[in-house]
Amino acid sequence: MNKINTAEVINNSKFNRFHFGLLAWSFLIILFDGYDLVVYGTAVPVLIEEWGLSSVQAGAMSSYGLLGMMFGAIFFGILADKMGRKNVIAISLILFSLFTFLCGFASSPTTFSVYRFIAGLGLGGIMPNVIALLTDYAPTKMKSMAVSIVLCGYSFGGMLAPILGIFVMPKLGWESIFWFAGLPLLLLPFIYKFLPESSAHLIKKNKKQELLSVLRKVNPAQKMDESTEFFLQVQEENKVPVVGLFKNNRGLSTVMFWIAFFMCLLMVYGLNTWLPNLMIEAGYALNSSLAFLITLQGGAIVGTLIIGWLCDKYGSKKMLVPLYALGAVSLTLLGFGGSELFIYILVAIAGASTIGAQNLVQAYVSQYYPPNIRSTALGMASGIGRFGGMLGPLLGGFLLTAALPIHMNFIAFAIPGLIAAIALALVPIKRAYKPEAALVKEDETMKVAN
Repeated sequence: MNKINTAEVINNSKFNRFHFGLLAWSFLIILFDGYDLVVYGTAVPVLIEEWGLSSVQAGAMSSYGLLGMMFGAIFFGILADKMGRKNVIAISLILFSLFTFLCGFASSPTTFSVYRFIAGLGLGGIMPNVIALLTDYAPTKMKSMAVSIVLCGYSFGGMLAPILGIFVMPKLGWESIFWFAGLPLLLLPFIYKFLPESSAHLIKKNKKQELLSVLRKVNPAQKMDESTEFFLQVQEENKVPVVGLFKNNRGLSTVMFWIAFFMCLLMVYGLNTWLPNLMIEAGYALNSSLAFLITLQGGAIVGTLIIGWLCDKYGSKKMLVPLYALGAVSLTLLGFGGSELFIYILVAIAGASTIGAQNLVQAYVSQYYPPNIRSTALGMASGIGRFGGMLGPLLGGFLLTAALPIHMNFIAFAIPGLIAAIALALVPIKRAYKPEAALVKEDETMKVAN
């Protein structure tokens, strides 16, 4: 009987139409994810004026969405390893698209906050599962690059929000930029049809015909037929997937990843929410301040692609540790001002080393853990990170209320970058999952029998 390790079939594949389709649909999903995350920061200056909000109240409204994201990342991350990534992606997309759309009809801060919380549940669940699915099917030589390309969709979506804020919001009001968030609902039938389910889940559920069909698209050169027995190496099965994150001496790595996520998301969401206001405080007009938000996302795109390519070539840890440190330096310098060109350059570097670094560390985590707990690993790290994400907008609100010198505000957001660099430096590379490094034993495999 012909036995095939699905991981080897996927890892040895060459980029083809299947991979392109997976990248394209994933990119589109993450684009709207990024749009929904940044759209509040675009509208918040107008909401503060229209609803008479204080900076602390506005920061709290942002944190309700991040609170939902924390629960969504943990719950949907664990759930996906049980019921499949594809189904959870569909559920998450419905939640974040529908309720962000409804934010455009909110008539009070309370209603708006409730909608943002529910939308946050979907936003929290979408990214870990899209990244895990990409890692499941990307060839070995471009796993980080594939995730990097797709996560650039987050930054494109983040740029789209302030662009619409500049051109559409003055004519149609702040509500209009939330209405655009409903577009993914129209695409859901196509997304569900073309996205594959993970090979680990297909093996676990004994869906051999579907697995065979997918693998033939992934690697047409591989000889497979009805008599082929598929298996996937796993190190152990756990009734509680979270427990697996601490087995095989992965405890230190898991905690350090959680700290890195916490610190980086504090910077990311703090800047996404408050960068326009911080730049207004520094003397720039609203449109100019929104342009800085666009530059932040543009820097993230360039940084993600360049560093993502380097991660595949030299290793993720070697690239990410200095990138986090660079973020801290750029944010510190940003607070001391300079020429407009210098400020734009610093904002772009900050985008690459905060949003870009967060994109790339997710690719790193997705490869660090075995496939059967991959969504759980990403979901838990993202969920813990959302605590930092919630703290970021609140921190910005308190800093602005305290009326500190502008450079102190930026330094406050720079310090977490140094902590993230230290945490990631402590992650032991030797504990990373290596499917090709060990012999596969019969009791260590998930398999589909004839």
